[in-house]
Amino acid sequence: MVKRYGQLYLEARQALLGNEDTQTAGLMARNLLCKASGKSQEEILANRDLYATEDVCREMERNVQRLLRGEPLAYVLGEWEFYGLPLYVTEDVLIPRDDTCAVAELAISKALFLDQDPRILDLCCGSGCIGLAIASRVKDARVTLADISKEALAVAKRNIQRNRLGGRVSTFQADARVPGSSFLGKFDMIVSNPPYVTKAEMETLPDSVKEYEPALALCGGEDGLDFYRAICVNFRNALKPGGFLCFEFGMGQGDSVCGILEKEGYTVLERRRDFNDRERAVLARLDRKE
Repeated sequence: MVKRYGQLYLEARQALLGNEDTQTAGLMARNLLCKASGKSQEEILANRDLYATEDVCREMERNVQRLLRGEPLAYVLGEWEFYGLPLYVTEDVLIPRDDTCAVAELAISKALFLDQDPRILDLCCGSGCIGLAIASRVKDARVTLADISKEALAVAKRNIQRNRLGGRVSTFQADARVPGSSFLGKFDMIVSNPPYVTKAEMETLPDSVKEYEPALALCGGEDGLDFYRAICVNFRNALKPGGFLCFEFGMGQGDSVCGILEKEGYTVLERRRDFNDRERAVLARLDRKE
């Protein structure tokens, strides 16, 4: 049965009101209708009294049910925006979150003042959101996106192409838990949003995270700090002398992460808060001469 665009929107919003507030339900319904129809929000509004095709109606019903089962909107849409960039997302990568803007901004603010044509490594890159944000703002940066997951790297490659950054951004498979390959060369900066959820916290995550987002990108070991310890040691040789290491970390982990950095010979330069005024990122310098 075909329906008008306006009716599809209202029915989707009404169905979602059982789980969401009015504003969020309306936003979700609009996004679903734009995805199903291939129209912009302005076109949907202008065409609200026109009938949609049967395919659009079926897709709307299917995707509303996916949301009602708890699947995150980003996975239903297959895309999300981060730092002004449109990104493809699948269940092979974490959904880019506003919290991560803190580490992206911290890395960008330092990268803008690095030597010409700086080399930057986004380690545990997932969708590539941090490295691509840096490349979009630091116009001479050469960025490598690295992850252990081949599936995540496939998503990152699509995002490089989507944002037309193929001339300055590449991908490389790498495991942060083992020493970095000499093939990578030397970098002026390494930035990473590694897994940092503790083993205990993994059991208490919301179902929308635990059931859909990749555990490989979430679990940071017993205390959530395994990857910080590993990266500080394993990728030390991938940094140029005086190079910079920039981390995102979880709530309440700042002192511990800084302690790891200092123990391994890095000098903490700056700690930064996210949009919710929670400490979220740190920038450190490797104080080592060759």
